[in-house]
Amino acid sequence: MKFRFWGVRGSIPSPGPRTARYGGNTTCIEVRTDDGTLIILDGGTGLFPLAQHLLAQPRQPVNANIFITHSHWDHIHGLPFFTPLFIKGSRVRLHGAYDELQQKGIEHVMGVQLQNSYFPVSETQMAATIDYHTLDIGVPIAVGDALVDNVVMNHPVTNLGYRISCGGRALFFTGDHEPWHNPYLPGESAFDAAARHLRVREQAIDAAMAGVDALIVDCSYTREEYPARAGWGHGTFDAAIEMALRVGARALYCTHHEPTRSDDELEAVFAAVMARHRDRLGSLQVHLAFEGLDVRL
Repeated sequence: MKFRFWGVRGSIPSPGPRTARYGGNTTCIEVRTDDGTLIILDGGTGLFPLAQHLLAQPRQPVNANIFITHSHWDHIHGLPFFTPLFIKGSRVRLHGAYDELQQKGIEHVMGVQLQNSYFPVSETQMAATIDYHTLDIGVPIAVGDALVDNVVMNHPVTNLGYRISCGGRALFFTGDHEPWHNPYLPGESAFDAAARHLRVREQAIDAAMAGVDALIVDCSYTREEYPARAGWGHGTFDAAIEMALRVGARALYCTHHEPTRSDDELEAVFAAVMARHRDRLGSLQVHLAFEGLDVRL
């Protein structure tokens, strides 16, 4: 199994000279299983260059399974520009969570984007076969020769983290995930119940991540930046390292880079974090994700 990053920024695309080394596209990861099955994690703007790459390959038409972590724009706004949707014979399966607020399945993601007010082409004009699969929480599904499991992460809307297992190897992608925080103070009546609830949630996520070969995590903020952004649903470098060590991951890939951070600033932040944790990493490998980074497990 192998994977490649096509988009590593969070919140909004940030193209330009300040982000040229790591890339300015938002979240999109291509996964290829041992038998060549194509699994795509999230549909940010990185989905467009991935589409161009796929169309340049001899393997046609395209058969893709796209797993959406959640429906915030930076994780879906590449979907209408996924060129295989317009090619007859291609098949695109969109997987994701049920939207409790909208009371709709994953089909609402495309339905909203393809309204005429926002996009000039309707789904009826797309030549590919499009399937929608609203996932059951915690129920794994087979995709080609891989098994894809899911767990609910900590985010303001339902965000599914995905574990993909194939041929004895596994990766886990968090989508957006915030460190656990008890909103009550010690001694308040609700503190203990909230702590127990958070512990159960954390244990479920840790179990889904346990022992993965690659852990891909939202590392938007530094620990100094996080307090002013608590509740926004994003993680920190320090929390990601703690999580990777706790679950026994072999390698950690930091992604969802803050869009206002230049490549130089990103490297400086990363160097400071690594210096702080160097003595306790053991065999854990920690990497800054960049567009075009290929990893074979």
